[in-house]
Amino acid sequence: MKGIEKITARIESDGKAETVQMLKEAEEKAAALLAGYKAKAEEETAAAVEAGKEAAVHQAERLESAAHMEAKKQYLAAKQACLDEAFAKAQKQLLALPDDKYAELLAKMAVKASATGKEEVLLNAKDRKRVGEQVVAKANELLRRKGKLTLAEDTRPMEGGLTLRSGSVEVNCAFETELRVLRDDMASEIAAILFA
Repeated sequence: MKGIEKITARIESDGKAETVQMLKEAEEKAAALLAGYKAKAEEETAAAVEAGKEAAVHQAERLESAAHMEAKKQYLAAKQACLDEAFAKAQKQLLALPDDKYAELLAKMAVKASATGKEEVLLNAKDRKRVGEQVVAKANELLRRKGKLTLAEDTRPMEGGLTLRSGSVEVNCAFETELRVLRDDMASEIAAILFA
């Protein structure tokens, strides 16, 4: 799993720089938005003074509250975009690994997900041709004597990763699934790192 840790560290590093820029832009937009609403509130207050000071104060409070809400929405949207980008980059980097490292990663994933050591390994069509036999051989080697994984004839429509099948039971280890689960589990930790 050192490869994933290195990739995660690199993503965090790349993501931090991009996050800082995105947050700066979001803060600038929020400040401009807030300034615009404040200016509008001041104009309306001045015009409403003649009609009644109390009405103008209430209007200014509503506009300022709306500006703060909009600023918060912009900031949260920027954070979400950073997280989306970080995980998209992680998946791209996993898919771009050299064949030997990619096969090793898939073999380790198969070993970790294997319950009996006798499951079928399903890959997408491209990966089946590219590294299918390597993955099964490395996984069986890691499983030692109990390793009797086989490469399935059929494939699965996934970006990368694998599925293990034993009879009618399948274990989905597709990258998109694994990263979604990882994101759900680690969202607050990753946000804390990216936005510290």
